Amino acid sequence: MSNSRRVVELFYDVISPYSWLAFEVLCCYRNVWNIDLKFKPAFLGGVIYGSDSQPAVVNPSKLMYMVSDLKLASEYFGVPMFQPSKLSEKDSLNAMRFVTAVAEKGKEGDTLERVSRELWTRKWRTHQDITQPASLTDAGLKAGLSANEVEEILTLSISQPIKDKLKSVTEEALEYKCFGFPFIVCHVNGKAKVFFGSDRFELMAYFIGEKWVGPYPDKPTAQM
Repeated sequence: MSNSRRVVELFYDVISPYSWLAFEVLCCYRNVWNIDLKFKPAFLGGVIYGSDSQPAVVNPSKLMYMVSDLKLASEYFGVPMFQPSKLSEKDSLNAMRFVTAVAEKGKEGDTLERVSRELWTRKWRTHQDITQPASLTDAGLKAGLSANEVEEILTLSISQPIKDKLKSVTEEALEYKCFGFPFIVCHVNGKAKVFFGSDRFELMAYFIGEKWVGPYPDKPTAQM
């Protein structure tokens, strides 16, 4: 294992279930691989539009495959999730502004992880709303924020600086030719390599000079 610390950036949106899988794996591997893991909350709708891509929700064949694939993937990665009755990448705009505001309040560490995880849980496990202030408040409280902190973050989330920040990170992903999430950028010795999806960890390990030993090297399932 190299002594140099590598930077790994995860561009994600809580509307993306595959981003949840990548998120949990990287959280477990950050110390195993000695990486500086940086979370990059972005807006999938903006990436879809900016890359002239097509979301799975408008492609029946792709959607059918995703339903089957997610069932198997959730078992393999130990992240139980269930397909919501309706899907729209636009549903996440308020949620991702909220997540961005959490990060901008200087809570990039455990709190940002807990808030992101709680929103994924609401969308992909319990099928609760992630668009309305009351729902975001509940998610923030369950993630360990105080009532005052949640109120401040909600107010911040609708401010122009936060809207601009989310747009900026989304555009940053597009500069890497991103077309969907999860989108992972690994920086090693001045070189950057991009990886799309939650099934490229073996290649990622090869690039950064590490070993892939399965979804969770220290425990059998994700710590929720």
